[in-house]
Amino acid sequence: MYKRILVKLSGEAIGQDDGRGIDSQKLERVAQQLVDLNRDNVQITVVIGAGNFWRGRYGQEYIERTTSDYMGMLATTLNALALQEMIESKGVPTRVQTAIEMKQIAEPYIRRKAIRHLEKGRIVIFACGTGSPFFTTDSAAALRAIEMDSDVILLAKNVDGVYNKDPKKYEDAKKYDEITYMQSINEKLGVMDATAITLCMENKIPILVFALNDKDSIKRAVNGEKIGTIIKE
Repeated sequence: MYKRILVKLSGEAIGQDDGRGIDSQKLERVAQQLVDLNRDNVQITVVIGAGNFWRGRYGQEYIERTTSDYMGMLATTLNALALQEMIESKGVPTRVQTAIEMKQIAEPYIRRKAIRHLEKGRIVIFACGTGSPFFTTDSAAALRAIEMDSDVILLAKNVDGVYNKDPKKYEDAKKYDEITYMQSINEKLGVMDATAITLCMENKIPILVFALNDKDSIKRAVNGEKIGTIIKE
């Protein structure tokens, strides 16, 4: 169904059960799906967060916000490099590009080069968010999806879609199969931050929200199976 995708992964999605560090089994499950899709000629980019290593709240009492955001950006590189190694161990060439230059370990983000990697059958992982503080990895995902001319953002979460209220707290929470960008913003559904949703709306990039831990959920989403919640016009 989709030929060029951007997968947005949170750090927690590949983290240990206590939310910290990297769980190699979770990482491998994600990597195997990306490898299978790559071999089906799907062009894949990934934006990855770092919640399993660093969140601003950890240092909120003594670290200035800008510094904390930069620390989070650097932490995304740890997850990106781990995912790169797991994918390449399965035989698919992968490149990490960072929005903050660290040329000894990764390429700097260059749009034309990233697209060329995709055309050559490589998976591209984007780290360090947008490279600027005060922007989340959600905003980075929206921005990179637009720049890469992606067909969709696959937003892999810990819940199986978008609900009108927190399903972990409320038994009567209602799951949506499809909503609009404006509904997501107006109802404050917490799918992505408002900047990211607005970027997607202005550039008509659909967002598919689904549960990462469901079996083969990324592959099922790409192949058109009706899972999760689609956000579009």
